[in-house]
Amino acid sequence: MGSAKKKESAERKARIAEMRRAEQARERRNRILTIGASVAVVTALVVGAVVLVQSQGDDSSTASDSKNPGHWTTGKDGVKTWSAKLSQTHVTKTVKYPMTPPAGGDHNAVWQNCNGDVYTKALDDMNAVHSLEHGAVWVTYTSKAKKSDVDALAAKVKATPYTLMSPYEGQADPIMLTAWGHQRTVTSASDPNVAKFFEKYVQGEQTPEKGAVCTGGKAQ
Repeated sequence: MGSAKKKESAERKARIAEMRRAEQARERRNRILTIGASVAVVTALVVGAVVLVQSQGDDSSTASDSKNPGHWTTGKDGVKTWSAKLSQTHVTKTVKYPMTPPAGGDHNAVWQNCNGDVYTKALDDMNAVHSLEHGAVWVTYTSKAKKSDVDALAAKVKATPYTLMSPYEGQADPIMLTAWGHQRTVTSASDPNVAKFFEKYVQGEQTPEKGAVCTGGKAQ
């Protein structure tokens, strides 16, 4: 009888010990799971913060040259040159350029077709700036330009690869010529400075990506 009770007591102790071991194992698993979940949450928060900062950094490019502000300096030949290095980052946010028309800076990843292309509607600055990066000269004019000059300039552009032309009402003068980092006003289509500008700046030394294509981009 006493032996049976001792045996029962021993078995009960063994079951209790097993239950305690099981409970301790569950507690360890729960702690591991809790720690793992906490690490995952912290990681997600860190990644989210990085993405947010990067996104805000992209937004800050709305003023492409704010990091390296510059100004125009005018040479004896009448050509203006931007004093600071112009950035070349591809961005999706709208860029606010410090000059009109823009002569360089951050721009859209797609260039405006510039293989002697003449446009009758205003272009997106960000696409046209990409064309300048490829070595194009951009001819722009306002409604104050004479029709005869517009027609003559259009004919010249159509005959010249790595050029493009479009109306641009926001500029200071009726007819302007722009290359990457360079710009000038001309008085008319017959102004000899038109030919000089084309000769020097179409695929000129200022070109950041000389030889890059001017076709296969944005058509309008």
